[in-house]
Amino acid sequence: MIKNKFRNIAIIAHVDHGKTTLVDELLKQSGAFRDNEKIVERAMDNNDLEKERGITILAKSTSVVWNDIRLNIIDTPGHSDFGGEVERILNMVDGVVLLVDAAEGPMPQTKFVTSKALNLGLSPIVVINKVDKKDSDPDRVHNEIFDLFDNLGATDTQLDFPVLYASGRAGWADDILEGPKKNLDSLFNLIIEHVPEPKQINNTQEPFSMLATTLNADNYLGRLLTGRIESGILKSGQMLKALDINGNKIENFRVSKILAFRGLTQQPIELAEAGDIVSIAGMAKANVSDTLSDLSVNKTIPSQPIDPPTITVTFGINDSPLAGRDGSKLQSRVIRERLLKECESNIAIKMQDVDNTEKFDVSGRGELQLGILIENMRREGFELSISRPRVVYKHINGIKNEPIEEVTIDVDEEYSGSIIEKLSTRKGSIIEMKPSGKSKTRIVALVPSRGLIGYHGEFMTDTRGTGVLNRIFHSWEPFKGSIPGRRQGVLISMESGKSVAYAIFNLEDRGRFFIGAGEEVYQGMVIGEHTRDNDLDVNPLKGKKLTNVRASGSDEAVKLTTPVRMNLEQAISYINDDELVEVTPTNIRLRKVFLDPHERKRNQKIAS
Repeated sequence: MIKNKFRNIAIIAHVDHGKTTLVDELLKQSGAFRDNEKIVERAMDNNDLEKERGITILAKSTSVVWNDIRLNIIDTPGHSDFGGEVERILNMVDGVVLLVDAAEGPMPQTKFVTSKALNLGLSPIVVINKVDKKDSDPDRVHNEIFDLFDNLGATDTQLDFPVLYASGRAGWADDILEGPKKNLDSLFNLIIEHVPEPKQINNTQEPFSMLATTLNADNYLGRLLTGRIESGILKSGQMLKALDINGNKIENFRVSKILAFRGLTQQPIELAEAGDIVSIAGMAKANVSDTLSDLSVNKTIPSQPIDPPTITVTFGINDSPLAGRDGSKLQSRVIRERLLKECESNIAIKMQDVDNTEKFDVSGRGELQLGILIENMRREGFELSISRPRVVYKHINGIKNEPIEEVTIDVDEEYSGSIIEKLSTRKGSIIEMKPSGKSKTRIVALVPSRGLIGYHGEFMTDTRGTGVLNRIFHSWEPFKGSIPGRRQGVLISMESGKSVAYAIFNLEDRGRFFIGAGEEVYQGMVIGEHTRDNDLDVNPLKGKKLTNVRASGSDEAVKLTTPVRMNLEQAISYINDDELVEVTPTNIRLRKVFLDPHERKRNQKIAS
């Protein structure tokens, strides 16, 4: 193999700092697209949810050619909820490009992904992006990045990082702020100079071995495991074996296909060499973190430990009176199979059966990650009932510990007082508070994970939608004591049928409604929020009583207040322990666990 033939790099950053947009421009300027080819924005975000939300959920690989050198580029998620992806990906590369917003500076997820990269001994290239924004301050951000590297224990080599100033959207990057602002040539050249060639190149003569990093499925090829070849040469049709982390043999299999990343597509190749990133088809059981190797190899490749899950929700069948109307996948067996399949491909998610029930506890890294899983399942035709998220506790030396998160908040100065008050009621402790430019204040606090469940919606209300809240797992600490939950009670339907405008109109002084007129409701369904702290049973079906004295059309038309519509994450974080979210392909409803009011009261007495 010719030295310097290719480079493996990952692009890492906080969410919304412009990773995917930059990759778009790298693809365009390297000639990855044909002249007549339609170029889409955020070409790497090929999942429907990614396009809708504008975030990267799954890590994706691509490759471009620059001056006869192939650059394998991996676009990584910015949310720490999908950190399992980032950690695995960094094991496949020899360098990283760290993107930082020129206005926001280093954020929690910047810290998260950078610490992972530094721990692996990678020397980042820093790109200060969006320098053409009005409120950009590249010099301040440069100093903050240096301080961040220093705090994370970077070596002298890592601290001597090269810096480029860029605008990903405009498609330019320069060594100096006053550069020509024409193209990304400076970035391409810096990657080739700064990132070393894969050290695996020297292992070409050894037997084949590769660590499986990501798992995909193809309708025609079956399971596809992607990773970087650690040693040897791989040929199509070759016999391999799969070993688990402990060195136990899982299976022998024949390689039916080798796929390599070329631009935005994967193309079949006959031969792959050490150092390259490829996908292999042909296995039946092998999974992520397993070693795929020649039959003569018995040694496994060590894999990076994954941060543990911090939040659990219970998935169950939808047993509401309206079950089975929207979805096609209702049985617990089908739900279980789907969750097991998810655990296979996503090692940051864990599942276990709840004893002798049709329920499953699913643990993940955060509400967003579990929300994405539920959203994908409802789009596939599943109907589910989802419990309130609970944090995962850990016993260390016999003491109950809970996950603590580092929360970084950017708010207008006028709201900072109320935010600090809210965080302290949630057992949070403020560790830093400083101005962050443009009359904004940056608050950094350590808050228990359970105190943040359901807080984001309240935070957006308190800051009139202008605040930015970011969180990341910090540490395990002893249990902080009880945290007050939702203060308001709920309005519960006492009848089943279609809601009536007249009834809702007369009940509006009791609280705000989650439903409008003419919607299907059932007994025990949560239809609104009470103005007081207790739950209230109401009848949304009660129509106007007509007599021969008063005609039906003699009164004024009823004008209803627009109901509050929650998305999936808001609904999950809103509910209390005695409530569930009913999720179907077309509806998201809130309900009580026990629909019958007598049964509800009986269980409340038992609980108290």
